[in-house]
Amino acid sequence: MITYLTHKEIDFEKYDQCINQSMNGMVYAYSWYLDMVADDWDILVEDDYKAVMPLPKRKKFGIQYIYQPFFVQQLGVFSVVPATSLVCQNFLNAIPNHFRYIDTNLNTSNIVPDFGAFTTRRLPTYELDLSSSYGQLCSGYVSNTSRNLKKAKKHDLFIARHGRPETIIDTFRQNRGKTLRSFSEQDYQVLKHLIYAGIHRGLVSIYSAYTRENNFCAGMVFYRSQNKVILLFSGSDQAARENGAMFLLVDSYIKDHAGQQLVLDFEGSSDKNLARFYSGFGSKECVFLQIRMNRLSVCLKPAFKIYDTCFRS
Repeated sequence: MITYLTHKEIDFEKYDQCINQSMNGMVYAYSWYLDMVADDWDILVEDDYKAVMPLPKRKKFGIQYIYQPFFVQQLGVFSVVPATSLVCQNFLNAIPNHFRYIDTNLNTSNIVPDFGAFTTRRLPTYELDLSSSYGQLCSGYVSNTSRNLKKAKKHDLFIARHGRPETIIDTFRQNRGKTLRSFSEQDYQVLKHLIYAGIHRGLVSIYSAYTRENNFCAGMVFYRSQNKVILLFSGSDQAARENGAMFLLVDSYIKDHAGQQLVLDFEGSSDKNLARFYSGFGSKECVFLQIRMNRLSVCLKPAFKIYDTCFRS
């Protein structure tokens, strides 16, 4: 039986144990991670925490709704046994009616053939199985990736297996971040706390690229849990776009972890340039579903067509 529990009713030890033992567990779903990224969150739970579905929630204009927090690509149903399509459908149908608007991402293991009242959108992520040798993995690189790696070596770039989160975040803010309105000051603070929390738990690896003049030009944050590593965040400056630093950072991580039972999740992107960068390392496109439902009254539905600017703020 699937039961709805508010945040204060959750047995967090059992909940985290379920995520830890889940066949599709990932760092986004742990209670400590959700506590940092979500305003508030409840759960749906099957039996004695055999399967769970976290429900990040907010309230605006007196309306409660489920949303997808920043720095959380996937959520959905997590189960200690394979979650069938029927189980996933039952979890979605069990979302309480007092949530008048639902916008959440399932994970790549969640398959829901019958969507009913839900509307769906297929979103891409890119995953690379690192269990093969480095030689086998780099043989899967496309020519553009190999060319940029040669460029990076020609520029005498140096890769350090450490770095300060603030350095990477500030570099992002001063470059690509200037063109993005979606990041607020609070979002950057949350990101910094997420990275430090991962470092404290031994889950985060930071890779930094330096020029021959010993100037930082790019960095990446890799977040590991179970057998999956997520490329959570990266920052680069103009020099990195010219010297191939981002390619060398990913290649260095692959080289260090080749032959291990790990999957590197690039977190995907609908941006064609980023998708080309990720797939250039031989990664495969995987699909997860964005699920939406509008339970608002007829008179309110038109007003919430501005959801992306209203609910996401």
